[in-house]
Amino acid sequence: MTPVVLTILFVVGACIGSFLCCQARRLHIRASSTKHSKLGKRSVCLHCHRQLTWYDNIPVISWLVLRGKCRQCGASIGAAELLAELGLGISFLALGTTLNIDSASALEWGVLIATLLLVTVLGFLAIYDGLYGELPVLYLTISIICAILVLTLKLWALASVGAFSMANIWYTVVSVAILGGLYLVLYIVSRGKWVGDGDWLLGTAIGLALANPWLAVVALFVANAVACLVMLPRVKGGKDRRIYFGPFMVVGYIVATVLAEYIVALLPGGML
Repeated sequence: MTPVVLTILFVVGACIGSFLCCQARRLHIRASSTKHSKLGKRSVCLHCHRQLTWYDNIPVISWLVLRGKCRQCGASIGAAELLAELGLGISFLALGTTLNIDSASALEWGVLIATLLLVTVLGFLAIYDGLYGELPVLYLTISIICAILVLTLKLWALASVGAFSMANIWYTVVSVAILGGLYLVLYIVSRGKWVGDGDWLLGTAIGLALANPWLAVVALFVANAVACLVMLPRVKGGKDRRIYFGPFMVVGYIVATVLAEYIVALLPGGML
């Protein structure tokens, strides 16, 4: 894609990240207390309840200008908003690089749009899990539906060029088993102590969307590697009792998806 289109994708992704972070906080407040009476339709500071102006809502820029603090009361906004905005912005941009805009078919465009939709839902789940250690079942269900849409369009695109075979169905089953099945076993064996009850559903959605066991392995490796790098120092320091794995699984999915073409090229016969 052209630099202009990639820039637009980054801006759109950052705006969506900002919106998702706001909605995650709203959903949690409504679900856990009666404070929702103080929430209007527009964004407010959660400390002083001041309504934010439009120039305090510019993704990334406003956070940097305000140095992560409320303009009115000076309370810390936290890093979640900045991470959400940058994370979704970079994800949209990176996924945009996987499409050759000059030669892409309508089905390939459909796969990209469906993938961006899936990443939006996964982004919300990553934000919510990162903030509150929970994965809402409704949004897990939506992620699986979006993943099935991505899978359907991928298989349709393969069939349109005569590259589809029953092996693709088998690859999808193994991919789901690696991610969703593994986390389900860990949940059952540990009785919920090692992973949460929503992780296997999230893994199922990601496995369906990847539809390739090798990509599933890459996603799993990246998720665990990033989790170790980010969380291990905090766990050793006694700051966290449990690792909320959702955000890392989403990072693994995005990395595997962006690098899919290069990973598949290294496999025997370019297995897809």
